[in-house]
Amino acid sequence: MNYGMDMRASEQGMRRRLSLLAGSAVAVALATLAGCAKPPPPPPPPPPVVVIPPMPTPPMGAPLEMTVPAVTADGQRRTVNYGISTSQAIWNLRSGYNVAALNCVEPQFTPILDGYKRFLKTYDKSLDKASKEIDRSFQSQHKGRAAIVARETYQTQVYNFFSLPPVDAGFCRAAMELSVELMTVEPSQFEAYSYQGLARLEAPFKEFFAAYEQYRADLAAWQSRYGSGGLITVRPTAEQTLAQPAVKAPTLPQVSSQ
Repeated sequence: MNYGMDMRASEQGMRRRLSLLAGSAVAVALATLAGCAKPPPPPPPPPPVVVIPPMPTPPMGAPLEMTVPAVTADGQRRTVNYGISTSQAIWNLRSGYNVAALNCVEPQFTPILDGYKRFLKTYDKSLDKASKEIDRSFQSQHKGRAAIVARETYQTQVYNFFSLPPVDAGFCRAAMELSVELMTVEPSQFEAYSYQGLARLEAPFKEFFAAYEQYRADLAAWQSRYGSGGLITVRPTAEQTLAQPAVKAPTLPQVSSQ
């Protein structure tokens, strides 16, 4: 009786051991298969991040398109004051100073008008001489009324040059400096000084022309990179707080290269 019970217990134990061995074998087989499986492919890279800088804008509130005097082979701007005689330099200095006296009306620029009045009185002989020499010069190139028209046309160009709105602030400061400087110029020295005084009034305009040319170069580079009309993904920088969606780069007006 006990022998039979022992046999049954032995058989049950054997079956349990076989079952455990079979389970272990399956687990080992599964682990082996798992080790041979290829890892999943990595996710696709995110789209390139392009942060579009602001489009360059003209300096000093200038228009998008304007023509600036070219630089000649000698490195000088071909303005209305380029390559002129001493008499014309004197008269152009007078014209520029006159524009400043009329346009620089803010209280801090009051000395300009006072200085211009003194200028006319102190250098009246030189101014009169220069005007007559300019008349003779135009008369040598034109006949009759045409000489008067030619001089007036040129004079209008001079006034327009010194009236360029974006340069107003710098021009008025230069006229203030001129007013102070002229206090030390004797009438006998005025003709020789005229080129220096004219250069002082013209300096802020030359600075503006250089800045405008740099703006056009910067704009051309910006258009080349961002103004092609393609789709650009824009993401915020560390300084930006709002997420930006993908945007289409704007099609921009072309700026004249003249």
